[in-house]
Amino acid sequence: MSQVTALIDGNNFYASCEQSLDPSLSRQPLVVLSNNDGCIIARSSEARALGILMGTPYFKIHHKLEKLQVQVRSSNYALYADMSQRLMSILEANCEEIEIYSIDEAFALLHRPANGDLLSWARQLRAQVHQSLGIPIAIGIAMNKCQAKIANHTAKKIASHSGIFDLATEQNTDSWLESIDIENVWGIGRKLAQWCRLQNVNTARQFRDMPSGKLRAKYGVKAIRLQRELLGDTCIPLRTNPPPKKETCVSRSFKRPITQLKELQEAISTYVVRGGEKLRQQNQTTRSLTVFVQTSSFSSSFYSKSATTQLNQPTNDTTTLLKATMPLTEQVFRPFVPFIKAGILMQGLQTTKYQQQYLLANYKTQEHKGSEQLMATVDKINNLYGSNTVTWASCGKGTTWKMRRNRLSRASTTKLQDIPIAHA
Repeated sequence: MSQVTALIDGNNFYASCEQSLDPSLSRQPLVVLSNNDGCIIARSSEARALGILMGTPYFKIHHKLEKLQVQVRSSNYALYADMSQRLMSILEANCEEIEIYSIDEAFALLHRPANGDLLSWARQLRAQVHQSLGIPIAIGIAMNKCQAKIANHTAKKIASHSGIFDLATEQNTDSWLESIDIENVWGIGRKLAQWCRLQNVNTARQFRDMPSGKLRAKYGVKAIRLQRELLGDTCIPLRTNPPPKKETCVSRSFKRPITQLKELQEAISTYVVRGGEKLRQQNQTTRSLTVFVQTSSFSSSFYSKSATTQLNQPTNDTTTLLKATMPLTEQVFRPFVPFIKAGILMQGLQTTKYQQQYLLANYKTQEHKGSEQLMATVDKINNLYGSNTVTWASCGKGTTWKMRRNRLSRASTTKLQDIPIAHA
């Protein structure tokens, strides 16, 4: 039995998540907006067919969307993250090994059965995901990651494939590689694509067949690996255990400019609380904290500043992190300056499996255990009843600076109060 790689991803994932939990959106043109309802970042198939482009600012196109009766939703990241976790759980149960590549994509390692047919497995997986989550997925099967990306692209592009394409069973792959523009080859960025175009290399097949020496001299071994993968070799293995993160950042743009220190402290506190949650989910602690702020880059008096502190003892305790960041907030604040964005950056991350002690720190084991139990309890309550059910007073209440999300859907999978009620 030969070993193959599959790329499985959700089609129009954000839009599909919205449609799966709101039947009124089914088969309707739908777009999802970025933070502060800024730009279009996801489109349903029906919206794509109307010619609506990704990245278009909402304020420029909202009249057109109303005229075309396109439904609009703000980004509901809690919903998308939960649906992603459910999707990956299904994939783990149906694949030998998977590498979670993004919120809606995963590479899978499979062994081809004796009859060589993986299409029936793929159809069953698509049916299971659609039945369980209500979202469509595409499955591309090939010899390696790079080819699997191409197979997945083909599965979605050609309707007759019904979302499944097995490139490894094709007798002649040249025609399929010829149909893929050089910009759509996985791993080829803008600069490499431009250079290839100048060399009259316009498709995946031409990239595969171009002289390796010339390619290596210009872009090194990484480009050669991509070329070898297009030839059928496996040069980029699955990463089933991703390396631990080296830093974690939480930042947001504000609904309106902030000029008051109290509001900036509330914003930074909110981001610190979220950062602490992330650290605990990652089983990590931080030793370094940075607070940064900035005004609009279009402002004539642009202002940007950051401040950093080092912790004696690495921690993921939210209370400790808040105490460390409040003085930093005062350092970066400037009166009457309209800040439009702020955030925190946590660096020097360490695993929680062991604690690197600081010789001069007064470390109390009992207090540390109590802190861990408190954070675990807070996280459990927030996971069960929704984000910020329990939070810290420094985050404020009824804040008006938070991100604009005027068209936010219900968090039907992560909040008890948002679960739909059926009246019989």
